[in-house]
Amino acid sequence: MEAHELGTQSMSIEKQPVTPATRLLKSNNSHFTGHLYRYEERGGTAHSAACLGVDEHCVIKTLIMEDDRRQPLIVLMHGDRKVSTRELGRLLGVRSVTPCDPTVASKHTGYRVGGTSPFRTRKPMPIYMEASILDLPRIYLNGGKRGFLVGLAPTEVQRLLQPVLVSVAIEE
Repeated sequence: MEAHELGTQSMSIEKQPVTPATRLLKSNNSHFTGHLYRYEERGGTAHSAACLGVDEHCVIKTLIMEDDRRQPLIVLMHGDRKVSTRELGRLLGVRSVTPCDPTVASKHTGYRVGGTSPFRTRKPMPIYMEASILDLPRIYLNGGKRGFLVGLAPTEVQRLLQPVLVSVAIEE
């Protein structure tokens, strides 16, 4: 399917926004496509998936969370699923895992909430990825700017980020 058929503006690499995320992808010779869409406050993955014309399950959220010791972590999750924080806490051996306050999340990542990419965050953090993401042929992650997703193979995300695979998804 052509980018114009997806209701998004796809770009050549030269025209993509330059972010820490795209710099990392380019420096690692990653094959990815850039997709601009009209950002909508609180639109979430349902909005971006509709703009791109893709299944929301393939749009991956980058969630900045923290454990009970206030140690930050990243969770990559399908757009149409939630994280079972109880199960994740159990896997990590901590009492609780909660979403970070948006201001704190921005300080950890260097990205604005709504434009958070898992690539090249300001502070190194452990990354956990829902294992079933690897079953998809192509995924769409935030490229480091509101209204900008990058499309790539999930195996490329695994190669670059080396996340711990978990099974903590619950249906929304």
